[in-house]
Amino acid sequence: MTEARPGGCVARDRRVPGFVVVEYKSLDSTNDEVRRRAETGAPAGTVIWARQQTAGRGRRGRSWVSVEGNIYCSVLLRPACKPAAAAQLSFVAAVAVAETVAGFLPLGRTPKLKWPNDVLVGGRKVAGVLLESGTDRDGQVEWLAVGVGINVRHFPDGTEYPATSLVSEGLPTGIPIETVLESFMNHFRRWHAIWQWEGAASVRAAWLERAAGLGAMITVRLSRETLAGVFFGLDADGALLLAPPEGGACRRVAAGDVFFPGTVDATAVDQSLVP
Repeated sequence: MTEARPGGCVARDRRVPGFVVVEYKSLDSTNDEVRRRAETGAPAGTVIWARQQTAGRGRRGRSWVSVEGNIYCSVLLRPACKPAAAAQLSFVAAVAVAETVAGFLPLGRTPKLKWPNDVLVGGRKVAGVLLESGTDRDGQVEWLAVGVGINVRHFPDGTEYPATSLVSEGLPTGIPIETVLESFMNHFRRWHAIWQWEGAASVRAAWLERAAGLGAMITVRLSRETLAGVFFGLDADGALLLAPPEGGACRRVAAGDVFFPGTVDATAVDQSLVP
């Protein structure tokens, strides 16, 4: 099935078990298209995939460079839960992306997860996750867009936090981008089911197994201050637990940007990978 959107862009449906993937050659933002479709009654399992984006964005309104050759997709879910529970789906997506990436890397190249929403290979960003949602009058999440960006063939240069791509890390150039997308959807389906049936604890444990910097000193940049401490773990809601270097009670961090010693200036603006 095909359909036209304003501007002459033609969408084409692809079926992946459990999902209907709607492909666009170009789109403003896959998350925006999920929102538009959600507000007109589209079902859960609708996936918007764009070959390129003209207005891609990420956390805190940062722009995402969206040239053709990478994956830009958003999954529409209707979790019917409170926002705090829906936020756990960021970890579902991150674990699914990490397993996808691992399947296309040479032996010895292991992806790591950087709190709250990035996937790293060799300390460089290869993917990111962005959640956006709409709520009903009772404060329940009526729809959720799980936005995912994966650098398959390209990555931005000169960014404050170093980036990379699957091709740069050993992915054969002949593997179609569709193969990577379908792998992600299959992993996402599995981990979404685990979240539904086993709860957040199983997903959190899988995320922590792949966590970058766990047990080590990190810097966390908040909107009004920068903290340093030991990455102690995650709480039940997925907030980062930071142990002060001088000892004492852990501080709970619900939102912020994590940096590791010797990688970047924690006072700079992070623009390397935001979906």
